[in-house]
Amino acid sequence: MVGRFRYALMGLTAWVLSSSVQSSVLQKAIDSAPEGATVELGAGLYEGNLIINKPLTLRASEPGAVIRGDGKGSVITVTSPFVTIEGLTIERSGGEHQTVDAGVTVKQAHVVKIRNNRIRDCLFGVNFEQTNQSLIEGNEISSKPVSLGLRGDGIRLWYSHSNHITLNTTYDIRDNVFWYSSANRITQNVGRDSRYSLHFMYADRNVVSQNRYQNNSVGIFLMFSQGATVQRNVVSYATGPFGIGLGMKEASDIKVENNEVLYNARGFYLDSSPYQPGTQNVFLNNKINFNSIAFLLHGTLLPSRFEGNEFKGNIDDVVNDTPESKLELNVWSGNYWDNYQGFDRDGDGIGDIAHEQWMFADRVWNYQPATRLFYASPILDIMNFLWRLMPFSEPELLARDERPLVRPKSGDKP
Repeated sequence: MVGRFRYALMGLTAWVLSSSVQSSVLQKAIDSAPEGATVELGAGLYEGNLIINKPLTLRASEPGAVIRGDGKGSVITVTSPFVTIEGLTIERSGGEHQTVDAGVTVKQAHVVKIRNNRIRDCLFGVNFEQTNQSLIEGNEISSKPVSLGLRGDGIRLWYSHSNHITLNTTYDIRDNVFWYSSANRITQNVGRDSRYSLHFMYADRNVVSQNRYQNNSVGIFLMFSQGATVQRNVVSYATGPFGIGLGMKEASDIKVENNEVLYNARGFYLDSSPYQPGTQNVFLNNKINFNSIAFLLHGTLLPSRFEGNEFKGNIDDVVNDTPESKLELNVWSGNYWDNYQGFDRDGDGIGDIAHEQWMFADRVWNYQPATRLFYASPILDIMNFLWRLMPFSEPELLARDERPLVRPKSGDKP
């Protein structure tokens, strides 16, 4: 297949043509290009693997420019700041997890832009290692056609800070994962048909905004992380045995606001979160609708605040699976509960009595997992009815909202 490329520097352009462009030809062109040059690729096949070790722009001048790796290692490796890779199809990386074989790997470089590429048949998509103040924008990324557990990550950051990840679509990958990476902005991305659409590990002060995550095992998970803001995202259809819309483990000082969490096995899963003394996690104005469980609480030791949220169509709004949890520390105020049983005689939109969420017979299957085989069975329904009618042990108060809303803020009819 014919491939062609050109340099563009200070208004001067030179085309180079080849009937069978080999990696040595394109690599030599990159090596011989002056710093700051633009190497433009016309339609055609260009063989990797490439190394870019100087400030440079590598981009397609027209659709159909394909860089194909040799099936080992990363297709493109960047080790210089001020590099842009744009508009290319990048395919066929190696398949080794231990070497993080990727479509594009960037190591110890800053102000790098990976824009509007299609990355396919690559184990990992874009891999940043110790890379800061860079951009991953508008890319379409999928992994190799293997089972879920054998895929690589679509976007992987490791010790990389103050980057912007925006307008990307990832699918059929394992995770998008941020290790030890802080102060990044993750905005307007789409993630689907994967394991974790977004997974933070020891990653602080990240902002996650206006993304859409659907049909994943887990939408967003924050582990051992602090100071994140999660706002205006739509997380839906996280199903399966461990399906979670938004989960936390030992995550502290997290603000979660104005998200839509819909049709998940568990809308939220909070495991010992918050964890750091003196911190509080805050959940404001979220729509938490049509989940099996809206909030599953595990190991609550410190307070969270839940205000202005909408609970509608969930099987269970609040569930606790740890008898030693300190649920009384949580603050619930001004939420809409579709199962509220009070009235609003003065018409101020706030219920006249508090809404209380109690655990009766449900403690049987929440505290004894083996009994979940009988979940929603007639025998447990009868037990729950009898427990409410004539409690033979003291029920557990899961949540008390002193100011429940009688209609959702969205204005929908209850």
